[in-house]
Amino acid sequence: MAGADAGKAQDLPRLRLTQLKLFHFRNWGVHALKLDGRHVVLTGENGAGKTNLMEAVSLLSPGRGLRRASYGDMLQASTANGFAIHADLETPNGPFEIGTAVAAPNSEETGAQRRISINGAPAKTADALLEVLRVVWLTPAMDGLFTGAAGDRRRSRDRMVLAIAPAQGRGAAAYERALRGRNRLLAEDRPDPRWLDAVEAQIAELGIAIAAARDEVVQLLAAMIGRAGDTGPFPAADIAILRPAEEADPDGAAVEREERLRHALREGRTRDRMAGRTLCGPHRHDLSIRHRQKAMDAAMCSTGEQKALLIGLVLAHARLTGELSGLPPLLLLDEIAAHLDAGRRAALFDLVCSLGGQCFMTGTDRDLFAALGGRAQYFTVSAGTATETM
Repeated sequence: MAGADAGKAQDLPRLRLTQLKLFHFRNWGVHALKLDGRHVVLTGENGAGKTNLMEAVSLLSPGRGLRRASYGDMLQASTANGFAIHADLETPNGPFEIGTAVAAPNSEETGAQRRISINGAPAKTADALLEVLRVVWLTPAMDGLFTGAAGDRRRSRDRMVLAIAPAQGRGAAAYERALRGRNRLLAEDRPDPRWLDAVEAQIAELGIAIAAARDEVVQLLAAMIGRAGDTGPFPAADIAILRPAEEADPDGAAVEREERLRHALREGRTRDRMAGRTLCGPHRHDLSIRHRQKAMDAAMCSTGEQKALLIGLVLAHARLTGELSGLPPLLLLDEIAAHLDAGRRAALFDLVCSLGGQCFMTGTDRDLFAALGGRAQYFTVSAGTATETM
């Protein structure tokens, strides 16, 4: 008890959930967690619902959450009435209430959309959530970032950009719509070249703006990693955007870059028609990640080195997000401690506490979180219920 009291006496995270309510989300029925503002540790057996709860918290941000699942998959199997998530939040900008809900399963087929409310008022778009809080996460599935498909790296990169530059979400959506329009035109027997010229001009304008925002965020993240130095508990990552040679001039004037991309799109029409998709543009750019101390591509590092490298990268991004937005991020770390030795676990928890935002962590063994002491509130999760433990 003395350790818990000492932890409560310390400064609480400046951004924190004080209550989380789940209604028929995955294996959770109707359940409320009362939170005292400290970090949150969820322990229990595999399949108990720990990651499901973390996924629910991740839906307090735009997008499909940390699993990128369909709404139908998120619905509790025993009900057909949809799901809802409600959170009470304390932030540097004051208290907020956030609600998000989907009314029915298979919403992709029926056309239903996720509904969001902030302080009881409907939000026009999910991007409104980014004015209240930013959510950053690390899950075991992200361990494949270095060796998996380029699409996984692109999604991770774009999620990092969105947390720092929310306006890019609207530009990215418009860019994707323009790409789909071009692909449909190319599929026609005799596409009108004037329509293609128009949509390619739009793709070039939007694409170069998106690429510039990505470049800026990657440069800022590299600078943040540089500030931490090379002697911390987690290795430093050297990161860069990889693009084709014809698009490899990120410092050129925007109008010149747009013209080069328009030219590449025109020249690639026959190729893209045969491929059924657009094969040039920033949606094809990849992300390079290297282990700085070893001067080695991350894909060539050991599994343990990749895990440590990824943790360092996510923590640097969380710190950058907080500094640029003025909102310490809500951090979700799923099964984070299992593959770290005691020294690195303690260092991780200290770094998490220094970020200023609340952190949710999961694991099967509470002993792995001993170094957190009273800085966290502990829950045992079993069959979609959570019980606080001392």
